[in-house]
Amino acid sequence: MKKFTLLGIILMFFVACQEKQSERYTQNSPEIDSVKAAIAAYEAADWDKYVSLYADTAKIYHNTKDKPVSPTQSAERFKESTSGYSSYSFVKDEGDMEMVVTDEGETWVNYWGIWEGTMSANDQKFVMPVHLTLQFKDGKIVKEYGYYNQTELVLANMELQKAAKATDTLANDVGMQQDN
Repeated sequence: MKKFTLLGIILMFFVACQEKQSERYTQNSPEIDSVKAAIAAYEAADWDKYVSLYADTAKIYHNTKDKPVSPTQSAERFKESTSGYSSYSFVKDEGDMEMVVTDEGETWVNYWGIWEGTMSANDQKFVMPVHLTLQFKDGKIVKEYGYYNQTELVLANMELQKAAKATDTLANDVGMQQDN
């Protein structure tokens, strides 16, 4: 009987002393809160806040595998690309986030969402699915991959530039006729 009691105590000791394994998957974490903060900063055009969520050495790959940009460069690109929109945001309650810890111990947050924007020049509205996956170390984003199809946006901008060029050409032609 003493052997069973001793064996039971030893077994409980080993179970109690085992290191608790961290969660490998969750939908609530400080890292997810950081991604939400980055999205909120993007939507508010708060580029200083946006950059502050990234490590200084972070690499951001949007629709590329070999041409990363820094957080500051990313903020500048977003600042420029969003300047032509009267509104832009991610659709609330249309996205999903998860945090995973890989077998190698890397922490990643995956985000799937819907971006909407309205072009200032013509009130044209765009809807675009977006996937982001972000790696974290020490509470900061160190790597980000973003995937989305910008074809409609690029074509709309090309049409605006074409129309502006045609207007300029017409104005120059009219000006030349008046000079004659």
